[in-house]
Amino acid sequence: MVRALSWKGAFWVAAGVPPLVLFSIGGIAGTTGKLAFLVWMISMVMGFLQSFTYAEMAGMFGNKSGGTSVYGATAWLRYSKLIAPLSVWCNWFAWSPVLSLGCAIAAGYILNALFPIPLADSQPVLDWVTANLASYTAETPSVVQYLADNAGTTAEQAIQAVASADGVAAQTPWFRVFEAFQLTIPGLGTLHFNSTFIIGVALMLIILVIQEQGVAQTASAQKWLAIIVLVPLLLVGLVPILTGAIDTMNVTNLLPPTAAYSGEDGAWNIGGWTLFLGGLYIAAWSTYGFETAVCYTRELKDPRRDTFRAIFYSGLLCCIFFFLIPFSFQGVLGHEGMLADGIVDGTGIAEALGGLIGGGPVITQIFVILMILALFLAIMTAMAGSSRTLYQGSRDGWLPKYLGEVNSHGAPHKAMWTDVAFNIFLLALASDAGGYFYVLAISNVGYIMFNFLNLNAGWIHRFDSAHMDRPWKAPTWLIGLNTCLAFVNALFLGAGAKVWGYENALWSGLIFASFIFPVFWYRHYFVDGGKFPKEAYEDLGLPYGELGERKAGILPYVALVAGACVVLWANWFFVLPG
Repeated sequence: MVRALSWKGAFWVAAGVPPLVLFSIGGIAGTTGKLAFLVWMISMVMGFLQSFTYAEMAGMFGNKSGGTSVYGATAWLRYSKLIAPLSVWCNWFAWSPVLSLGCAIAAGYILNALFPIPLADSQPVLDWVTANLASYTAETPSVVQYLADNAGTTAEQAIQAVASADGVAAQTPWFRVFEAFQLTIPGLGTLHFNSTFIIGVALMLIILVIQEQGVAQTASAQKWLAIIVLVPLLLVGLVPILTGAIDTMNVTNLLPPTAAYSGEDGAWNIGGWTLFLGGLYIAAWSTYGFETAVCYTRELKDPRRDTFRAIFYSGLLCCIFFFLIPFSFQGVLGHEGMLADGIVDGTGIAEALGGLIGGGPVITQIFVILMILALFLAIMTAMAGSSRTLYQGSRDGWLPKYLGEVNSHGAPHKAMWTDVAFNIFLLALASDAGGYFYVLAISNVGYIMFNFLNLNAGWIHRFDSAHMDRPWKAPTWLIGLNTCLAFVNALFLGAGAKVWGYENALWSGLIFASFIFPVFWYRHYFVDGGKFPKEAYEDLGLPYGELGERKAGILPYVALVAGACVVLWANWFFVLPG
């Protein structure tokens, strides 16, 4: 890899994290009600505190790429060869789906812009209804069904409603509803090979071409995208506050809802706490994400000086956006407004953004373009970070060997292509609203597991790698606090994974996490003969083939058992309302 980045370059590559707030802002509002903005703030504070543990570990490994999961995984090598690759794998399959989820939302915006569904009162639909109304009678099967579903409706009203719906369908562009075929996979979901899938794949390939040019080119593209996107997004957060547009009733009397997407205030009972923890669970996927700023340590010109700066300033940037945007969204729209279909599925956020600053149709269209660019920004960040995680995992002997190659620009091109291939599959799964949140819920199982292992890695390194140089060292009390937060994250995982409409999301995520074991076994024992590559030992300052003394004793094993107990207890104790 080429050392072509300053800390500012790493900062710009990580600048795709703030737009992640738009991925799940509607979903969190639906599940946590008026608590939504508070969920984002608490989660962001946790993410910022945790990043100091990650910053210390990143500074210890100036020759590694791949991010904090790689640096933390080395702490577990002495205690179990399986835990280290598990941490890296969980981090990768948590970050990688940003590609498919972002492309799914961006495809939705492009479809709305180029192939819109006409309104029922639009002239083409009215003309169609006028021309075809005579063909409908009270005996028409669709009219009969409408009457059965809508008690008290007259035949004339039913005929008008059915004709109007058929008119909308007739005037909808064919590509908007195009679907080549579906494929149902038992226990997983349905793959949709539709118009969203086609556009999403095209977007993914465009981003891949940019990334193939190397990290310096990626950082340059990210810088201008970030400026274009984040400045208007910042105004969206500030203008409602400065103009007094915030309705205090929308951000006070904080109670969880009676049920997910109910829109009604509930109580702080077990069901209410479950919804609240579910919000914190899914918010972590976005708010903790700026730790990707240290994925590029091997490509920094001066990793000793730049590593801490990159993650620290990226964290400050995220604090601003994850505090302001959810607060202003909720303060202006209210809980009911946040439950609108377009907010929940992400396709109406641009219109809402324009409305927050009092914009008309022109401003709304500008925000549609900005939303697509914001999604590009997030996807670029995810592809850059997740591919380097695969790359370094291969270099350290945890993942298949072919992933450890770079092209002439120093980009891990085979890891990038693997990322894209995996996300083409996920895109087919996420090409409808139900599949979107399913992918998000499962991928976040991996992300919380990675954070738990990595926060504990901080204190393990203090025991076992005290001899290693630390260009920046976190206060000991903060390492201790972040260890406690590791178990708070375990609580989120046990209680929160079930909130998103999939009772088995936790178990599906754990099953996917276990896939690393046969992959690692083949690489380590069959390809490498039971030893890690020489550079893996050198990075720890150890002789080849020796992992050193386990100075932390049984404590890492105690942490693993305690974490598993917290997850299982929380999954049993916390139940959804009603």
